This record gives sequence, structure tokens and C-alpha cells, in this order.
Amino acid sequence: MQTKIQPRARIDDSHLPENLHPVIKQLYAARGVRSSDELNNSAATLLDFKLFKDIIKACDILHTALTAQQRILIVGDFDADGATSTAVLMEGLPQFGFASVDYLVPDRFSLGYGLSPALAEQIVQLRPDLVITVDNGISCIAGIEIVKQAGIKVIVTDHHLQGEQLPNADAIINPNQHDCQFPSKSIAGVGVAFYLLVALRNYLREATYFEKAGRPEPNLASLLDIVALGTVADVVALDSNNRTLVYQGLARIKSGRTRPGIRALIEVSNRNMNRLSASDFGFSLAPRLNAAGRLDDMSLGIACLLAKDDFQAKRIANELDSLNHERREIEQGMQQEAQAVLERLNNKTQEVPNAVCLYQDDWHQGVIGILAGRLKEKYHRPAVIFAQGDDGQLKGSCRSIEGIHMRDLLEHINTDNPELILKFGGHAMAAGLSIQESNFTQFKAAFEAKVEALLSDELKQSVLLTDGALPPECFNMDFANELQGAGPWGQQFPEPVFSERFEIVQQRLVGEKHLKLVLKHQTGKLVDAIAFNVDVRAWPNTSAQFADMAYQLDINEFRGKFTLQLIVREIQAVKSV
Repeated sequence: MQTKIQPRARIDDSHLPENLHPVIKQLYAARGVRSSDELNNSAATLLDFKLFKDIIKACDILHTALTAQQRILIVGDFDADGATSTAVLMEGLPQFGFASVDYLVPDRFSLGYGLSPALAEQIVQLRPDLVITVDNGISCIAGIEIVKQAGIKVIVTDHHLQGEQLPNADAIINPNQHDCQFPSKSIAGVGVAFYLLVALRNYLREATYFEKAGRPEPNLASLLDIVALGTVADVVALDSNNRTLVYQGLARIKSGRTRPGIRALIEVSNRNMNRLSASDFGFSLAPRLNAAGRLDDMSLGIACLLAKDDFQAKRIANELDSLNHERREIEQGMQQEAQAVLERLNNKTQEVPNAVCLYQDDWHQGVIGILAGRLKEKYHRPAVIFAQGDDGQLKGSCRSIEGIHMRDLLEHINTDNPELILKFGGHAMAAGLSIQESNFTQFKAAFEAKVEALLSDELKQSVLLTDGALPPECFNMDFANELQGAGPWGQQFPEPVFSERFEIVQQRLVGEKHLKLVLKHQTGKLVDAIAFNVDVRAWPNTSAQFADMAYQLDINEFRGKFTLQLIVREIQAVKSV
């Protein structure tokens, strides 16, 4: 089914400042900006930490731990949010004077997600005084109970949705607890960890700790480069508070005030540090960081973020880059196999399936999330991809479309089919689960039935909302620069996408699956454009003289030269006009 290019309806923007460029003013209004206050990205506008439930209780525990110099163990996660969350506390806590801070990240393949019972047994052997979970913990009921029974205190910092039962932790800091008043429900795990440090600094300041200890107050702004990376990498909604965190982190990086690990990731990704954008985090830095957790051990990614010098950071960043290349090769093979299965089904039914649920015993567990995302994008259907785990279990990764809440869907399946799902968790658009391999067919049927019941004709239609035609006077480098400065753009605050018809002057494939174009704009200007991962059965299309396109206005840098370039999001051939 072809994606529908649909310009947004014009929104009243009279409530926004008159000094804004009229196009940018409309862009903000269309993205739900209600007042000029939401456009103020200064750190002073960040939401008050006191709105987090249990955050003062957590500070009490940390104050006691600091006074007694207790041993702290941070329990992380194997994705970029987990890595950055771990790094924030590993960098931040010693600035307060904590002398013994270490971390532990579960092995994706043998232990799975979070503070599981198996990981809890390892923690008990390590005998810390205090465990702090980051980007996990809200669903780790059994594992946390084992740790608590051993006399170890536990602070949970997480952002995932809670289930029916909460863990027996000493403090739980999670905006998605049912009775937490923190307004930003979209904050990433790394943001929650950062807020804990902000709260602790204020708590100790009021207790005159720094004055008595003769210590300077921690410079927590120095952690914002890590916070920004983790926030974008976790694809959380960029609400006003998250935009401020990302803006502040980008500002530090672009001014040269970043740590060796992030600088090395930028270099190995061939990005320009002075022009870095939020999309560079998402499409260049995060995949390299995530590659460690997908194929190897996320400790490598954390080590990169914690590297103290450029030499060490570059060495680790190069390892991460190699892992990312390996990940791409594995992903490509899995994608070809998955699409072959789906095409065989399509040939029988001549229809796109209502849901995608696939498993092959040789698929790589670390890459199934990416594959689920690719198939969701290609078919515009909810997707679950499974790979083999241990002890006859399958690990599944889920991605959904707008209108179908994936975690809620799994909960409904679990309620209707007790013991079918061993464990699950996640968000509206992404989730994970485990099942017995012998139950795959039953789960597939239940998943497809639930999706079919929810999937209306309206939801089946893939729609790309655009900001309409770009005024001709804005089709230039100056406005492209202004657009970038108007960000950060990201999840639920999307990059501006414009739509109009172009004349095709030249078209050719590059890199086997990308379409390089020279287009003529209505102004008569010629402009380069690139469309990634096109259907090579449809393009190049020599019979197409014109094309309707949805595109992002971009600036291409090559050997120090900057030129206007369009990033084509959707291209639809028009034979003649």
C-alpha cells in the first residue's frame, strides 16, 4: 500500500512570538507548542525535581551511603539509554565524594533484561550496600526481592510503564508510576538518572554538606552531552523538557565541551561536531553505541563514554564502529530472509498481512529489534520478531504503529492466555517479551487476532504528514540553517518535512539501494536529492518526468564545501503534467 502524502491543516499560531520566521512559527504551532515558554531551552526552565515521587527518599538513602562511604552498584541495561544512564551515575556520583561506585550490566544473551533473579544472585555475591537500577527495575519484582532479602538497599530509577505490582524497593523514581506528579512522562532513563543527581546536589547543599566537607559542588551540566545522546537514542517523545535536555547537551558538544568518548563517536561516524544535530545522535552515534549491547557486551559502550583520554576513546570507538558494520551485515541477511517469508505469504493472499510475527532459529537475538522496526516501517503493521534464548525460550522484540499500544496489547494477550507469555514490558511503540519456543504458534495466533481486532482501515493506511509546500523564498541554504537552529527535532516533534512536485533531471542508484537525484524546483533552481533504501524494482524510473515528493531541507558537507540537499522521505512518480 502506497504511503499517503498529507499536508497538515494550518494551525492558528497567533499565540507565538511575532519575531519568529512565519514558516517556523507555523512549524511550532503544528507540533503543539502552546506558548513561547516552551521555546525557551535554557537549563533554568527544566521541570522541578521535587515533582518526582520518592526522590527525596532516595536522597536520604544516598546521604547515608555517602556519610558511611558505602559501596554502590549501578545495575544498567544493554541499550544506549541504559549505557548513558550508567555513565551519568558513574561520572556523577564520584563528584559528590562517593569512593566506591561500580556497575553491572546483564548479558543480553544469558541473563536478559533488567535485574532478573539470575543477575540478583550475582549481585548478592558482590555484596554492595546499595543497588541503583537505571533504565530498568520497575518490572523486576523477583530479582529486587532477592537483593532485598540479602540486606541490600535498592533505589529504582526507570521510565518504563509499571505493571500491576511494584517492586519492593526502598525508593522508586519513575514518572510513569501511577501516583508520580512529574509532568514529563516521556523522559528517558538517562534523564531520570540525571534528575536524581540534581536532587542530590540540592539536598546536600541544603544540608551544608559541601561547605562542611570542603568540596566544590558537582558540575552536573558537564553530564548533559551524555544525557542528550541517551534521550535521542531511546526515541522518547521530545516534549519541552526533553528538548531542553537535548538542546543543552548539543550546545556543549558544539562548543567543544564534550568528553573524549562522545568526541570519538562523532569522529568515527564522520559527523561535524560544530554542526551536530539530534538526528546525528539517532542515526550515527546511537547505532554504534548500541552495537556493543547487540553483539557483544554493553560494557564496551559504557567504557567509551567513560574514557578519560582521546587515545583510549578512539580505540574503543573504532571497536564499536567495527561491531556496527558487523551488525549491519547480520541485519541485512535477516531482513532478506524475513521479506522472503512475507513475500511468499503475499503471493498466496495478495494482501499485506495485518500483523507480522516471525521466528527463525538462527536469527541473532541482538538484532531482532532493528528487524522488527524495519518490517513495521515497510509494511506499516505491528511486528514481533523472535530469536532463540536459553532453556527452550524465545526472546521477542515488538514494534508498533500509531493507534496500537504494544505493551497494552501484550497485557491483553497475557490476561486472555495465562502462562503463554513468560514476561514482557515496554511502551506504546516498542516492547519485549519471552515465551516458550513450543508456544510460538499459539502466541502468533493470539497476536494476529488481537491486532486484527484493533486494526481499522484508517490505521492500515500509512500517512506521512508534511508541512506542505515550502515557500519559494525559503528554498535556500540560509533557511536550511535556520531550520536546524530551530530544533532540536525528534520523536513527536518531527523534523520539518515539506511536500511538492519536482521535475526529475537526473536519477541513478548509488550504493545499490539509494536513489541519487537532480531535481528542478518551481523556482528553476537545480538541487541534489537523495532517497535512501528505495524499492529498486520501481526506481530508477526513466518514464517519470516529475515526482511528488516529501522531503527534508538539508545541508550536505563534502570536503569542507556546503550545498543544499533534499533528503527524500517519500517519492511518487508522475509520468506527465
